[in-house]
Amino acid sequence: MKAPNAENSNADATRPDAVADYLRGLQDRICAALEAADGAARFEEDVWTREHAGAAVGGGSSATSLAGDPPALRDTGPSLAGGPSRAPALRDTGPSLAGGPSRAPALRDTGPSLAGGGRSRVLKQGALFEQAGVGFSEVQGATLPASATAHRPELAGAPWRALGVSLVLHPLNPYVPTTHMNVRYFEARPPDAAPVWWFGGGFDLTPFYPFDADVRHWHAVARDVAVAHGGDERYRAHKRWCDEYFWLRHRNETRGVGGLFFDDLREGGFEACFAYQRAVGDAFLEAWLPLAERRRGLPYGEREREFQLYRRGRYVEFNLVWDRGTLFGLQSGGRTESILMSLPPRVRFEYGYVPEPGSAEARLQDYLRPRDWLAELPAE
Repeated sequence: MKAPNAENSNADATRPDAVADYLRGLQDRICAALEAADGAARFEEDVWTREHAGAAVGGGSSATSLAGDPPALRDTGPSLAGGPSRAPALRDTGPSLAGGPSRAPALRDTGPSLAGGGRSRVLKQGALFEQAGVGFSEVQGATLPASATAHRPELAGAPWRALGVSLVLHPLNPYVPTTHMNVRYFEARPPDAAPVWWFGGGFDLTPFYPFDADVRHWHAVARDVAVAHGGDERYRAHKRWCDEYFWLRHRNETRGVGGLFFDDLREGGFEACFAYQRAVGDAFLEAWLPLAERRRGLPYGEREREFQLYRRGRYVEFNLVWDRGTLFGLQSGGRTESILMSLPPRVRFEYGYVPEPGSAEARLQDYLRPRDWLAELPAE
């Protein structure tokens, strides 16, 4: 895909404000629903502002990586074991999280000058969630970092503004799947050219003990959202993009069973793109909550818990090795502690681990490759 074309110089300056209003409301609705589902713990909120480089007001500096890198594809060599041979050099983002309601001392950093703020919310040690983070950020900077301009030289040195809601949920029960969702808007204003804007986002599912009914439900919701805003072609394109982006090349496997992923979305104009972003954000709870309710009561023991912690290691590997959003956040002066809060609270690594053949743990491997889930799995 090509980098988005420039918008006319008289672009509606209120567009980012409309997106911000929606995103704040989305964060509120999702947090309320997740608290109700957990039933034991509450989100703690850290309202933060960034006035200039090296200063933060509130709970500390917390700039989420929200800008979408272009979908330029990098050749990754021959396809192995059914995996994609090319993967988009894109980005992902985790929630911007810090502290609790009692305001922590302001933290200093030495990154580029950023302004803006956000609301970082985290729920810990609940009945359903070991940790859940839902962050809203609205930040702007004077100059795009190198990670965002490598494939967009025309935007080098441009001021930018980024808004988004991002969440990562790490359930306690190994049978409840881990999940991630992000919806974002990005705008750059080159000094000698018209402004450029685009939308990005999606949601993906990472089960450790997959159930076919759950995988089918997840993809059925994703399909319905995408088809309503671009037909079956959009669903297939954004499903494929998700499979390709969340591909651990060094492991030759996907991070999970996929979902939707899109970036640089401008097709059809602002209103159509904004409507699709809202549909994706609004559909997340419909896609994930039924899975949690089905599986949260299943009994588990040390074996399942240890396997969950081991597989969480793949989540860590992806975020630290392949996630261009992590690089963007660090290069743009974001707070390291917040950028890495998408990582699980507990994880383990084991050299040379191989699950017992025929076990429930070994069964997972067949789900870690791109598949046409809706065609392969029977309807509920």
